[in-house]
Amino acid sequence: MYTIEIEAVTEFTAEALALLSSAYDAIPEFDQPYSSQEISNRLLATPSLLLIAKIEGEVAGFKLGYQTAENVFYSWLGGVAPDYRGLGLAKSLLEYQERWAREQGYSRIEVKTRNCFPAMLKMLINNQYQITAMTADNQHLSQNKLHLQKQV
Repeated sequence: MYTIEIEAVTEFTAEALALLSSAYDAIPEFDQPYSSQEISNRLLATPSLLLIAKIEGEVAGFKLGYQTAENVFYSWLGGVAPDYRGLGLAKSLLEYQERWAREQGYSRIEVKTRNCFPAMLKMLINNQYQITAMTADNQHLSQNKLHLQKQV
């Protein structure tokens, strides 16, 4: 059995941003990564939450989001490093984020994913997220962006 720890960060110091950067770089699906400047701009402009999942002290995944309206929290980026998949980390991060958002007074979480991430879509639907819209990519159906939300 592994020791799993989830660390919550709401103050984005240089150390926190470096931790996020190392977690972000470990997810191969982020083939068109956001710049550290873009990430900083979004996180420093509004209330935000970074969750870092660690297994035996090693960074294994993360979930990052921020407020987009008075009662809406946007779950922006997240993932689990390939070596740690299948252990339930993504679901643990999702549940932690939902609990935190509810405690902070948010009534809704919004998230976007793409057709090419069926495991993410399945997890969201299994956790009562509802599809609210789709942004089509007529060149590559796998890149269709699905918009989902959940009342918390």
